[in-house]
Amino acid sequence: MGAGDSLLPALVIAALVILLLLVGGVVYQRLGTAADFHRHPPPGRLVDVGGHRLDVLDSGKGHPTVVFEAGLPGSVLSWHQVQQELARLVRVVSYDRAGLGWSDPGPEPRTAERIVEELRLLLDRAGVPGPYILVGHSFGGLTTRLFAARYPDQVAGLVLVDPVGPGEWVPLTERERRRLAGGAKLCRRAAMLGRFGVTRLVALLARAGAHTIARIAVLFISNGVLADTGSTIGPLGKLPAEQRAIVHTFWVQAKFYAAMAGQIEALPESAAQVVRAVDRLEGKPEVVISAANAEPARLAEQISIAQLSSRGRHLVAGASGHWIQLDEPELVTGAILGAIADLGRPPAPPARNPARHTIH
Repeated sequence: MGAGDSLLPALVIAALVILLLLVGGVVYQRLGTAADFHRHPPPGRLVDVGGHRLDVLDSGKGHPTVVFEAGLPGSVLSWHQVQQELARLVRVVSYDRAGLGWSDPGPEPRTAERIVEELRLLLDRAGVPGPYILVGHSFGGLTTRLFAARYPDQVAGLVLVDPVGPGEWVPLTERERRRLAGGAKLCRRAAMLGRFGVTRLVALLARAGAHTIARIAVLFISNGVLADTGSTIGPLGKLPAEQRAIVHTFWVQAKFYAAMAGQIEALPESAAQVVRAVDRLEGKPEVVISAANAEPARLAEQISIAQLSSRGRHLVAGASGHWIQLDEPELVTGAILGAIADLGRPPAPPARNPARHTIH
């Protein structure tokens, strides 16, 4: 018997072991996801928007309706404190974009235009008529502005919480291109690992106290790509303990990372879609809130966004980082109520030669 003949059974056994591990990982992931869903059911309801369902949380009564759009990795939990307070006074709606929170994965590319159309359909099928005060955080600053441009009759006003401006991504520099490619690669790899239960296993090790083992496993399995995942997700420690547990269940799902990758890959096109849209905010209440540590270029663009309407205001959250709604929820709540109150005031007289604003 030759060396090749003796090697063949070992290769077959190794292949079978790998296959069993992969199948076992898939089963482990599916059972775990079902258990998570049972333990933490959607706080709202799931509404079909054409082949996939989005989770929508609708609370309170009154007009106009406040609609929240979360940041890149966010969910309805991002707005919990603000929504709870506002629901005492007006109707408030938050939702999870496709693939995030409790929502089903959605079709790609995950551009702002697609997200806007899904939100429009969601509000229609959920029985939430306009006009709306749209509130967008970070990436949600792009989608809410595009919604306002596409459907001006349905938008009464806009509140943007440390929004991303299209000028950050158009034109796209080589440095930013590499940054986006690296982030998308990280998320795509995490999504692949999530399908086979690897991210769930690592999270289990971490919860059990085996933090060193968990970190080594992350670095080894992901070839170092997942080393910084925790720092990119957001201020987990600022959420109540119950909500932190729920967020952990999101982070072990493949759909979460796939949605993140889709949004990141489409970010330049999303920004370009906002640039190409015609701004229709003139005369409408608009509030832009900047973080205390906003970089000069972002701050300058946020100030210019606030100037798109004669009723525009710019505020700086002196005690907040990027997640202002968690650091200073009362500031965001006050800005929204201020925008609603402004609806009852007569509009300022137009300028003699009003410039035709475009989203830039």
